[in-house]
Amino acid sequence: MRRKIPFVPILIFALLFLTMNGYALNALGVLIPATALSWLWVLPAGLLLTFSWSMLRLSVDGQTTLFKISAHTLLVYFVTLLVFIATNVLSEVYRLIRGIINYVSKGNFIYPERPITAVYLGILLSSIIIIVFIYGIFKGKYAYRVIKHTLYFDGLPEAFDGFKLTQISDVHAGSLNNPKAVQKGIDMINSQGADLFVFTGDLVNNKAEEVKPYIGHFSQIKAPYGQFSVLGNHDYGDYVKWENDAVKRENLQQLKKYHAEIGFRLLLDEHVTIEKNGQQIQLAGVENWGLGFGERGDLQKALQGTSTNDFKILLSHDPSHWEAQVKKHPSKVHLTLAGHTHGMQFGIEALGIKWSPVQFRYKHWAGVKEENGRYLNVNRGFGFIGFSGRVGIWPEITVIELKRSKDI
Repeated sequence: MRRKIPFVPILIFALLFLTMNGYALNALGVLIPATALSWLWVLPAGLLLTFSWSMLRLSVDGQTTLFKISAHTLLVYFVTLLVFIATNVLSEVYRLIRGIINYVSKGNFIYPERPITAVYLGILLSSIIIIVFIYGIFKGKYAYRVIKHTLYFDGLPEAFDGFKLTQISDVHAGSLNNPKAVQKGIDMINSQGADLFVFTGDLVNNKAEEVKPYIGHFSQIKAPYGQFSVLGNHDYGDYVKWENDAVKRENLQQLKKYHAEIGFRLLLDEHVTIEKNGQQIQLAGVENWGLGFGERGDLQKALQGTSTNDFKILLSHDPSHWEAQVKKHPSKVHLTLAGHTHGMQFGIEALGIKWSPVQFRYKHWAGVKEENGRYLNVNRGFGFIGFSGRVGIWPEITVIELKRSKDI
């Protein structure tokens, strides 16, 4: 599956971006002479052209330095524009209300001048946004967080009451550039003392060779009941141009060998039995199945040989698989572990607020969700891709403790 060049979305974004920039420059007109405003079009126009060109060449050239610089600068500029415009739109509403009040009280509609304080406030907030993004690019992408959940199940065997598993997802080794910081994450994983470790896909961005420098890091991860993994959409090499299909297939085979070299037991539409004190749970894993990202996985095959009464955990990279197939499957899968979304590496999770633009694509994009006694956990990702940073959505190490329901 090769991704098509998104001409229409690029065009729509370009028109929106230029319109927003025009509005922002108009608002800045109260501070900047008209003769200087025209020069302020140079940076955004240059960014847009550079990004569009490198985007069109992405499948051929990959993520070149030009692409990364233009994409990151454009993203920061765009978000800064959003904040500045939002501030000034509020001032427009204030001006309109003042005009209406004047009309009602004096019979004369006068649209007040733009409050210069709104422009200054927009500049201040935009500057804060730039600082936040700089932190996210240089520090935030390695600011690992351990997030713990305790989940209760009716069908959990008694021997597994208190059983702990650690999950990471979306390493994207091709983006990692700080081995010392990665080692800090590995140490945090091992310090959790979990019984089982699972990795839910996207070990690389595109090519198996990307993980070679980090095999020594990830091979340090050990758990008494084993380390297990599945593939994600990026692991198949669908997003770069290959010499031929044979080379692409060889890349995937090499990646599978690297999983084994690291010490991960790769589950490819299959399951294994985890036994403790004579009791069992079933751990299944599917190849990537995601709406719009390749529906390769075969859930039925992965569960073949299990019974409806078995306690089952499923590793499936894309949470859309849970929504489409898993949560209503006749054979109950008690817990599904996914990743893929990264929380878009940008959002707000503080003061009771949980928001990210990725929520417009995925119903559930981070953390635990439960429906009818079936749980889904979406890990926010260990690594990063595209945007070389994280803002508000930090890299995650998940620890889940399985408990028998209190009424048992």
